[in-house]
Amino acid sequence: MTKLNVEQWLQKQWQGFNVLTVLASPLSALFRLIIELRKWCYTLGLLSSTKLSVPVIVVGNITVGGTGKTPLVIWLVEALREYGFNMGVISRGFGANTAGVKEVLLESDAVHVGDEPLLIKRRLNCPVFIGRNRANAGLTLLEKYPEIDMIISDDGLQHYALQRDVEIAVVEGARGLGNHFLLPAGPLREPAARLSKVDAVVLNGVLTGSFVVSHAVNMQLTGQTLVNVRTKQAMSLQEIQDKKIHAIAGIGNPDRFFEALKTLGLFFEQTAFIDHHNYVAADFAHIQADYVVMTEKDAVKCTAFAQDNWWYLPVNATVEPGLIDIVLKKFQKI
Repeated sequence: MTKLNVEQWLQKQWQGFNVLTVLASPLSALFRLIIELRKWCYTLGLLSSTKLSVPVIVVGNITVGGTGKTPLVIWLVEALREYGFNMGVISRGFGANTAGVKEVLLESDAVHVGDEPLLIKRRLNCPVFIGRNRANAGLTLLEKYPEIDMIISDDGLQHYALQRDVEIAVVEGARGLGNHFLLPAGPLREPAARLSKVDAVVLNGVLTGSFVVSHAVNMQLTGQTLVNVRTKQAMSLQEIQDKKIHAIAGIGNPDRFFEALKTLGLFFEQTAFIDHHNYVAADFAHIQADYVVMTEKDAVKCTAFAQDNWWYLPVNATVEPGLIDIVLKKFQKI
């Protein structure tokens, strides 16, 4: 069984109560104990936590797998820029093979800085730094760019070594919180009650799970135009609707991308890869199609060997205006 198949199998098991839930429940209880002990260590000062000199917004999740955090980070940076803030972004840089802290540049390679940080840099062209220790990444960013007066951390809700002023948790509507069990019996990194303690919960798409959050804000991801991976030329979706298409996706929930393409009227064959897959040209050797369509996150890793018929679908977040109100009101209390 491949790593992708294992991930898909686990996600399916985590949606309900089954044998895995029963067998793994003792480990989930142990995981919860570790989580609570770790939180107490930060509360009591046994583990150090860094406070940056500027406000910090953490955009994260409490479940395993992609939820749509990166499009929300991009939306937040653009929205807060309109209020006059000079924005910077920090990230772990998942999958990056660089130790310590590193700045993400427009010409960076996703192998060295991670796909999502590179996507953010190319979309926003603001300071972006990666590092396993987000506090060190933030300190380094501010040292080089002292004009930055607000930082967004892409992921890091559980990274308590960095103090934060605003916490935003993203929940994918299609998966919700699964069976509400902690790892490994379920998909949760923290108990569901953690959502009651964040400043806002953003629901990505239509919620199919069964949980209620009083301070939820709705978000939709939409895309209507394709962009060529090599030339950055734009093209409407209508131009390829009668062509032979092969869609690929290496994201937390590939089915979300494939369903979006179907909703847009495309018919295609498809190939899913594991999240953060590092592509090589051989990954496309089996594909025979007029057009290859991928996510923007995939595209940043395929530029060096892209063919003329490779396109990606950039998506933009549409978020209820209440989220900005929540953020700005919180800053007034800082």
